[in-house]
Amino acid sequence: MLRHSRSFPNPQRCPAVNSLNLRLNRRDCLAASVATACSAALTGPRSSLAAEKITRGKAEHVISIWLGGGMGHLDTFDPKRMGDAKQKVAGSYYASIETAVPGVQVCEHLKQTAAVMDRVTAVRTVHHEVIDEHAAATNRMHTGRPISGTITYPSLGSIIAHERGAAADGAPAYVLIGYPNVTRGPGFLGSRHGYLYLTDTAEGPAGLSRPDGITSQRQSRRNNFLAHLKSQSIETEDDRLRNYEEAIEQALKLSGPEFSSAFELDREPAALRAQYGGEFGQRCLLSRRLVERGVRFIEVSHNLNFLNGSGWDVHNEGILQQHKLIQELDTAFSTLIRDLEQKELLEKTLLVITTEFGRPPEFDSGGGRGHQGRAFSCVLAGGGLSHMGAWGETDELAKKIVANPVSVADFFATICATVGVDYGKNLYDGDRPVPITDMGQPISRLFA
Repeated sequence: MLRHSRSFPNPQRCPAVNSLNLRLNRRDCLAASVATACSAALTGPRSSLAAEKITRGKAEHVISIWLGGGMGHLDTFDPKRMGDAKQKVAGSYYASIETAVPGVQVCEHLKQTAAVMDRVTAVRTVHHEVIDEHAAATNRMHTGRPISGTITYPSLGSIIAHERGAAADGAPAYVLIGYPNVTRGPGFLGSRHGYLYLTDTAEGPAGLSRPDGITSQRQSRRNNFLAHLKSQSIETEDDRLRNYEEAIEQALKLSGPEFSSAFELDREPAALRAQYGGEFGQRCLLSRRLVERGVRFIEVSHNLNFLNGSGWDVHNEGILQQHKLIQELDTAFSTLIRDLEQKELLEKTLLVITTEFGRPPEFDSGGGRGHQGRAFSCVLAGGGLSHMGAWGETDELAKKIVANPVSVADFFATICATVGVDYGKNLYDGDRPVPITDMGQPISRLFA
């Protein structure tokens, strides 16, 4: 005779019915378990964040400064004890100085930045596990993901362009001041969320300049003819063609005088241009003008026109003139902060400094430094955040993280949250859900 649980009433009266109920209950439980598992798989990281309050800042723009080659954190924003390259004693290459934030020091060549560190947070504990090689690390610091053989991930600039769009009509959402490559691109989001780029601030984007002989009247006739052809065409379901048409429409808008005037830096006071410095400084000045025109995300590259012959990748003798790069960054970055502040744009504009990785405290055989991804510094400024000069702590030689580690995903989540992008949602590559920041969480203290 079957033995029944106490949860079944009067089991002696109808054991067959109770046996059937037992099987149905088991079946229902299995179905419910499968449904729950499927739901969790489909919703992905959003389900884990659903119970949490999503952090949102109020900034409207991002200016991201990229230091190609690998900025040495130990020689800039996370100085430690002095080393000696000749004697191969590990440590900082330069002396440190106090800043506007008590207890926070920076390298002696960041004098102007030191005076505005109360508007800045040097995140000293960024880390990634990527092999310390430039291409792979550059990809990681632009997309937040390791290189994949099955999916091309979008860059942070394209993600923000996709989620927020341009801040004004007649402006692109994303501008790159530097050389283009796939790591800075839109990936699976498609070309409509890509960038407009230029490599020379004296010329502006070449693709937006009309050829000689094409007057405004002639361009207007061409636009009207194109509009007529489009009205006669059959609607297409091909995303590639739609993207192409949208690109043409945007290019025509951007080639007009209103947006193109953003690239006329000679309209700025000569004294201000001089304060910004050389070509890198002029790029930073241009980024401010692009913010004023409504560009949402601007990347400013500092890996061109290097002053030391090797840039931030200071192996061997490349380190001898590293201070010139630091000084150029100091001049442009601090001037950009003050300029944005004077124009009441700093609170709504997040400034970011990123790089592939840091440099180890030891010196190589030529007196320079190698690569280090397990602990390095990235920088945030403005954007309406509650800045504190520095966040996170490394050991006595900035080689290991000892407090408040920040993954690349966490750093990206902080940027996204600052400009009102939901860092917990999914994007989709076809039917494949892709979390925006790979489960990153913002640095909550900055939003206090």
